[in-house]
Amino acid sequence: MRVLLTGSTGWLGRHLAPMLRDAGHQVVGMDVAPGPDTRVVGSVADRALVERVMFSHGIEGVIHGAALHKPDIVRYPRQAFVDVNVTGTLNLLECAIAAGADRLVFTSTTSLMITQAIRDETADEAVWLDENSGPLSPRNIYGVTKRAAEELCRLVHAEAGLPIVILRTSRFFPEDDDTHRDLSGENMKANEFLNRRLTVQDCARAHIAALDRAPAIGFATYIASAPTPFSRDDVVELKRDARAVIARLFPDAAELFAARGWSLPARIGRVYDASAIESGLGFRCTTDFAAILAAMRVGGEIPFDHDATYVSPKE
Repeated sequence: MRVLLTGSTGWLGRHLAPMLRDAGHQVVGMDVAPGPDTRVVGSVADRALVERVMFSHGIEGVIHGAALHKPDIVRYPRQAFVDVNVTGTLNLLECAIAAGADRLVFTSTTSLMITQAIRDETADEAVWLDENSGPLSPRNIYGVTKRAAEELCRLVHAEAGLPIVILRTSRFFPEDDDTHRDLSGENMKANEFLNRRLTVQDCARAHIAALDRAPAIGFATYIASAPTPFSRDDVVELKRDARAVIARLFPDAAELFAARGWSLPARIGRVYDASAIESGLGFRCTTDFAAILAAMRVGGEIPFDHDATYVSPKE
């Protein structure tokens, strides 16, 4: 299949492009920044360029990963988010239909599910989040524009029948968190595999699974995240004493973390439930919290990427 991959120079794109080729697809990469997998340098906000790429390359499927993200809020005005995340998505949807493409995968974010109250962890228990959670009230322009783009996907599918799978991805960025500094970057990432993270490799694999299954599915939205070891029955204790819950599930976790000078979370305020993507797409992340502990037990390499110096190529 001839696949247009937007955001091909970014963190996800650089991992996804070679996986697509390994799966037998021809990849046309498009990004505002040049890169080894980017054939077309330009913005999805440029309608004429998107249309030209679709028709000149005979695009059959689209993976739309290009976006302005949460860290970009301090660098770009709101209008830029609307131009790229909303108008750019509409350009791709309409040009895909015009060019005869038969599927589109849209990279969305779990961030749009997080209200200010959820972020502030005001509830007495951990918030359990799945695809039916709501009402959705994104707290910043990133979440607002991604939510708007999801609605465009829903509308276009309903009106034109284009098969679309939306993946609300949890965290997979390699750099340090730009708002929390209490723990080292690696420690925080390891903790997040309990409730809100996946590897970039698993994220790429989820996109390929969505691309393969989109025509059979028609339209669906899935959370893409490492499977949590917790259940809904744990939500009260997770907020009060997460370490006790972790100790029951992983008796040696505290010792393994302490040996690295790491800390387990004392409280967990939200949990992403990724069970729907397993039942709907047949996809399950290969790296979870148990895999991280298994690597630590044998002194192996930690199975996720961390790069405190990473800067988006577009910057």
